[in-house]
Amino acid sequence: MERIRDIFERKERTYSFELFPPKTEKGHANLMNTIQSLTDLKPDFISCTYGAGGGSRDKTFDIVEHIQKQHQTVAMAHLTCVMNTREDIRAILRDVHGRGIRNILALRGDPPADNPDWTPGAENFKYSSELAGFIREEFQDDFGVAVAGFPEGHILCPDRDRDADFLKMKIDAGADFVITQLFFNNQDYFDYVQRLRDRGLNIRVVPGMIPITDYKALCRFTALCGASISNEVKTIFEPLAEDKEATLKAGIDFCIKQCRELLDGGAPGLHFYTLNKVQPTAQILDAVRR
Repeated sequence: MERIRDIFERKERTYSFELFPPKTEKGHANLMNTIQSLTDLKPDFISCTYGAGGGSRDKTFDIVEHIQKQHQTVAMAHLTCVMNTREDIRAILRDVHGRGIRNILALRGDPPADNPDWTPGAENFKYSSELAGFIREEFQDDFGVAVAGFPEGHILCPDRDRDADFLKMKIDAGADFVITQLFFNNQDYFDYVQRLRDRGLNIRVVPGMIPITDYKALCRFTALCGASISNEVKTIFEPLAEDKEATLKAGIDFCIKQCRELLDGGAPGLHFYTLNKVQPTAQILDAVRR
């Protein structure tokens, strides 16, 4: 299966999805149906996460392998530094390479809930830039490597200029492109891309999109990940917080508007955080795809 950067050479704009491994057998069965429906939409690639500390790592790789073999769709596996030594990472990469997986999203990751105070030792990587560099050094061009970007700055590094410097370290280490954390103010994305261009980085920065379907849940999530909720979003969604149907409709409309503005402004595609659901992503994609 090809690397995502090879797709970029053919396509000026890409559309992609993110999934996560369910915790139950029923959830897994439902995900298989969801994958069928999502691949019917002809995405350019699909990525799959795993839990803090790599708790669902094997399920992630199984899902990525399934997407590629059963649906002939390029897929990307997330891989984190946390809880893994250099030798662990080397063994994992050999395993996924043997499965035909050729795309990795290199992340630092979070410690698991049962070991929140875990800290890296001499045999661990501290940063995702080190992981990206290791993949490139050990496997040369066998893998395409993506990294995460934070238009508003990382929760542990809110200084946006310094955060852009850290992103440059990831790219210099060997990463091919960036997928951003969710955001709701498009100017944050455009300013972020400009900060990277000012540092000589001309790689693709694919905006990460999430349709708003539950405003209260969104507030809880953004508080944890460091993304902010714009005044426009608050004005639209706070009055609708108890009305699921109205929230869903407004969420679709808002996401379509946001996506169109991004594409009109030069964004090289869209990466949808689907939350393992076909809708409303399919409806939004149909409205904005070009």
